[in-house]
Amino acid sequence: MDSKVYISNPNPKATANPVSKLFVWWLRKLVWKANLTEYDLYDRLDCDATEKLGDRLQKSWDKEVMRSKQKGTKPSFGRAIVRTFGLRYFMYGVIHLFDQLVLRVAQPILLGLTIQYFNPDSNITEQEAYIYGSLMVLINFLKLFWHHHHTMLTTYVGMRIRVACCALIYRKILRINKQSMDVTATGQVINLLSNDVARFDQASLHANWLWFSSLQLALVTYCLYSYVSWAAYAGIVYIVLMTVPPQMYMGRLSARFRKRVAVRTDERMRMMNELVQGIQVVKMYAWEKPFAKLVAMARKSEVHKLLHVAYLKSVILASSVFIERSALLVTLAAYFLGGKIAGPEQIFAISQFYNVLNSSLALWVPLSMSALQEARVSAHRIQEFLLKPEASVEHSSQDAATGELSLQHVSATWDGGADVLCGINLTVLPGQLCAVVGPVGCGKSSLLYLLINELSPSSGSLRIGGKVSYASQEPWVFVGSVRQNILFGQPYDRKKYQRVVEACALSKDFELLPYGDQTLVGEKGITLSGGQRARVSLARAVYRDADIYLLDDPLSAVDTHVGKHLLDECINSYLSDKTRILVTHQLQHVKGADNIVVLNKGKIDYQGTFDEIMDSGVSFSKLMSSNEAEEDVPEEFTIMRKHSTRKSLQREDNILRRSKRLGSRRDNANVLQSEISTLSEVSVIMDETGKLHRDPSEQDNSEKMLKAAFRWSTVWQYYRAAGGMWLLFSVMAMIFVAQVITSGSDYVVTYWSDTEVVRRSLQQQLEESGGGEGDGAQRRQLDALPTAQTFLELLAGLVLGCIAFTQLRSVAFFTFCMRASKNLHSRMFNSVLRATMSFFDTNPSGRILNRFSKDVGSTDDLLPQFMMNMIQVYMALCGILAMVLVVNYLLIVPMVIIGALFGVVAKRFMTTGRNIKRLEGIRRSPMFSHLSDTLNGLATIRSSGVQDIVRKEFDDHQDRHTSAWFLYITNTAALGIWLDLLSSTFVGVVTYSFLVLSTASFGGSGVGLAISQSLTLTVMLQFGILQMTEVLSQMTSVERILEYTKIPSEAALESTPDKKPPDTWPQRGHITFRRVYLKYKPTESPVLRDLNFSIQAMHKVGIVGRTGAGKSSLISALFRLVNIDGTILIDDIDISSLGLHDLRKKVSIIPQEPVLFSETLRFNLDPFSEFDDDKLWNALEEVELKSGIQTLDFQVTEGGSNFSVGQRQLLCLARAILRNNRILVLDEATANVDPETDALIQTTIRRKFRHCTVLTVAHRLNTVMDSDKVLVMDAGAMVEYDHPYTLLKNPTGFLSKLVEETGSAMAEQLRCVARQSYTELQGLEEESD
Repeated sequence: MDSKVYISNPNPKATANPVSKLFVWWLRKLVWKANLTEYDLYDRLDCDATEKLGDRLQKSWDKEVMRSKQKGTKPSFGRAIVRTFGLRYFMYGVIHLFDQLVLRVAQPILLGLTIQYFNPDSNITEQEAYIYGSLMVLINFLKLFWHHHHTMLTTYVGMRIRVACCALIYRKILRINKQSMDVTATGQVINLLSNDVARFDQASLHANWLWFSSLQLALVTYCLYSYVSWAAYAGIVYIVLMTVPPQMYMGRLSARFRKRVAVRTDERMRMMNELVQGIQVVKMYAWEKPFAKLVAMARKSEVHKLLHVAYLKSVILASSVFIERSALLVTLAAYFLGGKIAGPEQIFAISQFYNVLNSSLALWVPLSMSALQEARVSAHRIQEFLLKPEASVEHSSQDAATGELSLQHVSATWDGGADVLCGINLTVLPGQLCAVVGPVGCGKSSLLYLLINELSPSSGSLRIGGKVSYASQEPWVFVGSVRQNILFGQPYDRKKYQRVVEACALSKDFELLPYGDQTLVGEKGITLSGGQRARVSLARAVYRDADIYLLDDPLSAVDTHVGKHLLDECINSYLSDKTRILVTHQLQHVKGADNIVVLNKGKIDYQGTFDEIMDSGVSFSKLMSSNEAEEDVPEEFTIMRKHSTRKSLQREDNILRRSKRLGSRRDNANVLQSEISTLSEVSVIMDETGKLHRDPSEQDNSEKMLKAAFRWSTVWQYYRAAGGMWLLFSVMAMIFVAQVITSGSDYVVTYWSDTEVVRRSLQQQLEESGGGEGDGAQRRQLDALPTAQTFLELLAGLVLGCIAFTQLRSVAFFTFCMRASKNLHSRMFNSVLRATMSFFDTNPSGRILNRFSKDVGSTDDLLPQFMMNMIQVYMALCGILAMVLVVNYLLIVPMVIIGALFGVVAKRFMTTGRNIKRLEGIRRSPMFSHLSDTLNGLATIRSSGVQDIVRKEFDDHQDRHTSAWFLYITNTAALGIWLDLLSSTFVGVVTYSFLVLSTASFGGSGVGLAISQSLTLTVMLQFGILQMTEVLSQMTSVERILEYTKIPSEAALESTPDKKPPDTWPQRGHITFRRVYLKYKPTESPVLRDLNFSIQAMHKVGIVGRTGAGKSSLISALFRLVNIDGTILIDDIDISSLGLHDLRKKVSIIPQEPVLFSETLRFNLDPFSEFDDDKLWNALEEVELKSGIQTLDFQVTEGGSNFSVGQRQLLCLARAILRNNRILVLDEATANVDPETDALIQTTIRRKFRHCTVLTVAHRLNTVMDSDKVLVMDAGAMVEYDHPYTLLKNPTGFLSKLVEETGSAMAEQLRCVARQSYTELQGLEEESD
């Protein structure tokens, strides 16, 4: 399905040696390359293959489902994940345990011994001091490798869990039954594959802390006891009480809030998906404001719950700052109350121990609990999706001959309610053509769904012999070339392919397409016309070798002569020896059928040959009342009802239409020469038929990567979105004050420690002197020292201030960030909503939805957390460096050198990280586009049996995304390793600087402060580096959002006051085109060329032409969906001077593809709440839908799937009736409805819109042959324009050729209709005179 060619680039890690892996040296080529492209990224490793990981998790999940069935319990998806990936993850935890229990605990002990060397009364020798200092520095180097490799490996596990979950979700989509898929919003599936699975990436970072933090706690408690005896328990009890119970409670709260957020995100994404899929209808109806209001309400609800999550995270992050210091305060106070005062070696060792506990209990454990709870919610949501019912297995072919189909007393229901099929008895023999006809909603499509296993029979037996091929009613094409759409996984057989292309009337289209059959088909087939999509979809079904072909109304979307070609050359010729079931509304196609089935309300009313049914009864004759019958169908059936209705309406209307005049043939029937454009300055190649086409390699609709360099303007725009400079200054001031208080508390501890050393020294001197002459001065000096109680009170005040300000700054910052995210989403949404249609034509929905799901999710949830962490860490680092300089100003030299190296390394790795992150975002979009294609064509995919092919392609897309994510993780770890090598070098310089210089120059407190803070520096850098990298990487999401705030916009929605049309405009509905040209792209040839014509008020004008003639483009021009050159006037007002809403609200349309939204029926009819209920019910009654609807609050499912296509078209007609505008456009509105519904629509239009100007784009010529005029188009130009009777007088004219192509009997009938209409019109003219 994907036409893009990807180049393999082997991953060097697979062949790297141990030293290269230790230093991540194998990544160097990628790091040193300035600007990365997709081709620079390495392939994923074999152990990360989506297929392998999906198979492993699928196996565990199947075992879990089987186990739960045996025990009668509900299966747990979380248990299946643990069974698949738990052992390796636990092993990584055991390895990390050595770092946490040995290396991290040994370091404070060695620090205490080193500090003790600098005390005046120390008994530690210089040699021992060097040994302790060297071991401390060595441990620091060991820790950095241990920590970053552990983080990298566990993050790989999280990535693999996510990949496996995505694989399982996609596989489930391919198996889920249609009923379940109809009630599962596409937005929910997208959310599962973007935000929910991302929780496993986060959970993998922290989960191991839950079990080894308790072991670390026990060991640290023992060490603390050795320093301060029983006072240690006071601090331990405090830190446990302040972390474990609150964090457990907050973990549960986090899960609850996350669940609520996920539900609201699902709802928002459902709306966004429907909006993007139906954007053209939304624009033509001028419904932007109601949808903006809906999305705004959903977003407001989502942000409200997100704020709860943000506040919870702010409490967790703030607690990690003050718990360490408050625990130290409690311990020192308890020690003081016990009558003892701690010395420097005790205080700084204790401080380091609490730093160890703080990082685990106050930071990692709560983060792990929160992440695991959120992952548990995500696992549960995925589990609920995986447990949804699946489509049934293939029907039994036992006792059924190849090509035979048999249904015996079959009934079926979609939702367990009323039967959609009831007591069906049908047998189709091999090689027969069976035609299925019936009114809208009678169960024709449901019958085919039954035959392809999309609908399960509730009773009866069903036998199908052989393979089945299916062409859906709504043509499905995917993003890929036209040839790929036809082959659909089948091998290319040139002769067979050419025969199918000719049988499906695609040969001429291939000549016209710029790249032939290698032309890329945009999402939902935007590069093809409706008729071309229908024929490509039919060609796909025909190319597949099968015994039974199920064709769901493939002839409705094509011109009459093309429909005749498809019937003759494809269905009755190419497939003549196959069993065919043809659902159709065009009853002229059923005469040659071996068996005709007339369905009505889910039951077979009649069954037999054409002649048998014609002889037998009424129902079929009613269906024939407005058809385009062939030779043997009595003419009175086909025109009597239509023209008797029209005549009576025209008689009532003769006064209103006095201004109408018939134009002369000379004035109106302009025959224009079509332009022949030449291809200049483009590559051309010759295809297999000898035709010249442009080189297909020129086609590139891939997502473009943003500029590689980090732009500070992105950060500035992010902060501006939050509220501007004043609010930013206020938040930063709070952060600065909180840091000053925090650093102040650290300095007070140092000052206190120094004071106690001095106090102890003076007391010792007094004791030794025994009351000598100097005692008075020493005693006064001793009395002048602040008391320990004073220090405790001051420290307590600072710690309380630290608690208050850190909480306040965290809450303020998260609120600040949520405002930014909310405003950025609003700006992006408004920009997308106001974008031109060309934006939606060139960007697949998956690419757009990726911005609103993953990128908005990152900005909502991840960016504020990482940014707060980064600010917290680097503010603390500034405080640490300041205090180190206070103790030894000479350290500024190594600080500057290492800082410069730090900047160089960080810049290089961070640039690489940002590039990879951008490419990761680009590689994520194809997954969502592929998902969107799959969801739209699920029935076709399953009936064709190509699930393995589309699954493999999804796996390939995910593998390419995995390669980018793998490199992003690795680059982050490499950055951490190399920066920590520098910071550990700085620790070594600090330590040895004190050892080398004279011990008399520094006190134990100063040395303790400098070394302990330097050690903290490395621990914080390990965390801070990750956060800084994440912030810069997550800023790419902000960049991607900002990119979508600058999309070229349509014209203003509202007119300027001086151009505002009157409320009654247009009063007449007179339309004039003057020299109108239309181009979809500036570089392409115009698709509308020099259109000049005028449509009189209240005229009914038919617009006809072959596929690709420009009929729909003319409608786009009228609604200003595309910019035009030239002038279009409505009642003498140039529409280009009007606001789009002032124009579009005044022109009603019944579109080619009816669109309903999953809101109430009331909203689908009247989103502005302009009409009362009586008017809504009257509109439904006019279209004969009132009887089947109980309430206006009836919930429409996604895509309107609980209505048939015909019923959806009738609801679109009801919308037009409610608006009651003077101009109505029908864009092939009756292509997919049966003749009876067609007659209902035509009759309703003539009755309700008799005062209006009506433009009808039509494939069926019978719907426009009684029009006042027919506009014939060819190659974007008007070739004829007059009354159809006048045009048909010219035997060589374009309309005459179109009529002749329908067959002799049909052509005669159409001429008769045109003649009768002309006669009636002349009679009206005479009466008016």
